[in-house]
Amino acid sequence: MKKVFIVIQLFIFSISLSAKEGMWIPSLIKNLVESDMQNMGMKLTAEDIYSFNKSSLKDAIVHFGGGCTAEMISDQGLLLTNHHCGYSRIQAHSSVENDYLTDGFWAMNRSEEKKNPGLTATFIIKIEDVTEQILEGVEDGMPEADRQKIIAENIKKVGEKAIAETHYKYIIRPFYYGNEYFMFLTETFKDVRLVGAPPSSVGKFGFDTDNWIWPRHTGDFSIFRIYASKDNKPADVSDDNVPFKPRHSLPVSMSGVQQDDFTMVYGFPGRTSEYLTSHSVRYTMEKLNPNRIKMRDIALEILAESMASSDKIRIQYAAKQSRVSNAWKKWIGQNKGLYRNNAIEKKLDVEKRFMARAEETTAEHGLKYKRLLKEYERVYKEIEPYDFGRAMFIELYYNGPEIVRFALAFEQLNPEKLKEDADIEQIKNKLRKSAKGFFKNYDLPTDQKLMVAMLDAYFQRIDSSLRQDIYSTIETKYKMNYEEYASYVFGKTTFSTEDDVNAFLDKYKDDKSFAKIQKDPAYILATSLMKGYREKVSPEQKRLSDELAILNRTYMEGLMVLLPNEQKYYPDANSTLRVSYGKVEGYDAADAVTYKSFTTTKGILEKRDTTMEFTVPDKLVQLIETNDYGPYVDKDGSMHVCFVASNHTTGGNSGSPALNGKGELVGLNFDRTWESTMSDIMFDPTICRNIMVDIRYVLFIVDKYAGAGHLIEEMNLVNN
Repeated sequence: MKKVFIVIQLFIFSISLSAKEGMWIPSLIKNLVESDMQNMGMKLTAEDIYSFNKSSLKDAIVHFGGGCTAEMISDQGLLLTNHHCGYSRIQAHSSVENDYLTDGFWAMNRSEEKKNPGLTATFIIKIEDVTEQILEGVEDGMPEADRQKIIAENIKKVGEKAIAETHYKYIIRPFYYGNEYFMFLTETFKDVRLVGAPPSSVGKFGFDTDNWIWPRHTGDFSIFRIYASKDNKPADVSDDNVPFKPRHSLPVSMSGVQQDDFTMVYGFPGRTSEYLTSHSVRYTMEKLNPNRIKMRDIALEILAESMASSDKIRIQYAAKQSRVSNAWKKWIGQNKGLYRNNAIEKKLDVEKRFMARAEETTAEHGLKYKRLLKEYERVYKEIEPYDFGRAMFIELYYNGPEIVRFALAFEQLNPEKLKEDADIEQIKNKLRKSAKGFFKNYDLPTDQKLMVAMLDAYFQRIDSSLRQDIYSTIETKYKMNYEEYASYVFGKTTFSTEDDVNAFLDKYKDDKSFAKIQKDPAYILATSLMKGYREKVSPEQKRLSDELAILNRTYMEGLMVLLPNEQKYYPDANSTLRVSYGKVEGYDAADAVTYKSFTTTKGILEKRDTTMEFTVPDKLVQLIETNDYGPYVDKDGSMHVCFVASNHTTGGNSGSPALNGKGELVGLNFDRTWESTMSDIMFDPTICRNIMVDIRYVLFIVDKYAGAGHLIEEMNLVNN
């Protein structure tokens, strides 16, 4: 095992430094890509980007809500992220009377900033390679269950020692499919308040039509503030808290960027799978993505019809619709890119060279590599129906009828699962609170339509042997009439209104009360779906995934050993802090289609129409038509809105700062081009581009449009 680590490290030190592809661990930049970054225009050192001993750029980077990135832009706790990252919080504060989604929101003083219980902001304190400690006691060839048990014990031991007598937490994640491990010490703040958000006509300009598309004219930003205790430590939400003072806040550039300028994106990319075999890529392209897209087609059509019927439903389902549509359009673009780039053929070509090199080597490790691809073929053939069944269950459970998840929550009252000291009243109060939040954003007719369409689509797609027992009921009693079945469920269930739920909980006393839940049709549907999934799909999917994990770990090791110059083997994204870098540059999207690297407000007026997606606020129209841009105009005389660069990004990088060579904030990452969504599986430097809103457009909206210049005064504006 130690020999493998040495090979990996030797490879990393010898990689070509001309690559823009890659998501690099900040603590390793000095030995990996510092010189290449400096050759491209970076004026910083690796220690300016990451340091444990002094303030550095990493101290301004925030994991926002666990899913997006944000950055500190003032020494008074001001935090910048995407509009779509703050969207659910903006929606939660919105109502028909105070429609912040439509009108925007701006706190003109601290007392107007809105609290968000449950929203967190996490900083990385330290990154450490703990591979040797985590793999201590692990031997080649040992059963995978034993291996994982040892690793889990080592992770707990190493992590708890690292945070002893501190308020920090730890995260230890595998890299290179478990060939290496890194530890991240974290500090999480729990009082994060909404400060400002533009109207959706700015923050989501173009909506689904422009999502993943270039050219783009979207002001995708929102502003929050972190609050802390008086000693600047994390604290629960409280009026006693004060604005947090960060270790570092980013200077904000007023100079903008030009073609070929160096750019760096610093954030928490979610997940990539760059080293998949042809088997996995083929399954993704030919079966998984097309069916996930179709399932979401169905859900989105129903949501669109309901949201168009009333403002109340539009607000209720705004965040849900946005979440469903985002991945839907991404998968469409991902498949387009993978087919365009002949991804399967390219993976097969790598595998051919891998096998040829394995045949050439007489070393002992060469023998295990020779068997890999045959094993992959066997495992993928076995796992496909279970993995597909899992994917379709996720689509049904999370994007289908919401009453299923809500009804299943009442399993907490199941006498067979209650602990001896369980407080029933506490559980009932928790369910009442859950019901209040659930029904605030719930429309029964919409949910009933989702049940009819999504159940039908789900059972049509999964293997017949994996169907849950409720399918037999629908088949025999309702003759496959999903409308009749859904009418029965919603007509008889206790979970259709908040009043019914609260009335039931008020009367709930003992096991006899739970017997009523067990007879509820929504609960029966929910438990049947979950029980069937857990019994028929999950065990085999998990068992075969464990086999696949061993193959992936061995294949990753083999690529580095046998083909050290074949690729730039940066670790896949796994929601840990990373740096990617590139330059501002357009691209050739297709034959005779060439895109420039930036857009201007001229394009906003060109796209404007009467639809909701391309509505432009009257005040913004006036500012554009009169060229009233203040100090935020570019030196070419235009107001830049967005720009693209060749930084390698993915989901989770939403809200990441785009930095220039001096570490100054020049933009806010919010998307990739449609052609680029394939970069989660295969990065093509000729067309893969990330999309950023120009920070000067953000400032322009805050100052000139919203009249919230007091926020600008907090920032450190620099003009070079």
